[in-house]
Amino acid sequence: MLKIANHPIYKHPLPEGHRFPMEKYDLLPKQLLHEGTCDENNFFEPDFPEESHILKVHEADYVKRLKNLELTKKEIRVSGFPLSQELVDREQIIADGTIKACHFALENGISMNIAGGTHHAYTNRAEAFCLLNDQAIGARYLQEKGLAKKILIVDLDVHQGNGTTEIFQNDDSVFTFSMHGKGNYPFRKERSDLDIELTDGTGDAEYLKKLKSTLSDLIEKTQPDFIFYLCGVDILETDKLGRLSCSISGCKERDRFVLQTCHDLGIPVECSMGGGYSKDIKLIIEAHANTYRLAQEIYF
Repeated sequence: MLKIANHPIYKHPLPEGHRFPMEKYDLLPKQLLHEGTCDENNFFEPDFPEESHILKVHEADYVKRLKNLELTKKEIRVSGFPLSQELVDREQIIADGTIKACHFALENGISMNIAGGTHHAYTNRAEAFCLLNDQAIGARYLQEKGLAKKILIVDLDVHQGNGTTEIFQNDDSVFTFSMHGKGNYPFRKERSDLDIELTDGTGDAEYLKKLKSTLSDLIEKTQPDFIFYLCGVDILETDKLGRLSCSISGCKERDRFVLQTCHDLGIPVECSMGGGYSKDIKLIIEAHANTYRLAQEIYF
């Protein structure tokens, strides 16, 4: 069975007019249930992770100040969210969702987190709606528990996973692959193990050609035991923060290729949703829902 991390705290209240579409975390599971892609048994509710798992990735001083709500005004501004206890709780529970999803991926081949993909969180700071790096925490957890040795992170959000790259910059056991908009945020990028930068306006044909000519060879080269897939839907032409020109069908074909590749090679994959900022929330939900539909089709 496809197991999906979800929790009511994922939909966090934000000031009116905030550009982050927090309502998608409520609407996406409702859509999956309504259309019959999933039922209640597919979902599990994460909790707070052991702090030791977070401290394998993030500096102790940062975690302490975050939990005590002691970040500076500048740090809070850079995070993109007003700081509160509920927000900090949310970030921890998202990370636990990814940790627990790793176990389900090992059992079933794939697992999902309705939230997550917080790839801008660095070892010592928050950035761009990301306070704790869920997939980095999951990767370290797998290694510490002896459940995986070599890990590949496939980050196809439109923005470079700069925090993830910084976390693993001197670690050959985790390979970071990011395919993102060249002219997009972050404007000072880190150096991933493999970066593919796309020019503004890149559409389906070029996007898929580059991905398909890269991923299989990369997996053959790196020989990962486990893959984390960050499947942001901000590659859509309609995305307010994206700058690329992919269609809903192109985004779906991207997901089909990644998931089918993982399935055919027998490599467990955990999927965190990442970004999506189209003005019409229906487009965000449809693009994200496609990932779940494909997971069910390919694996179950």
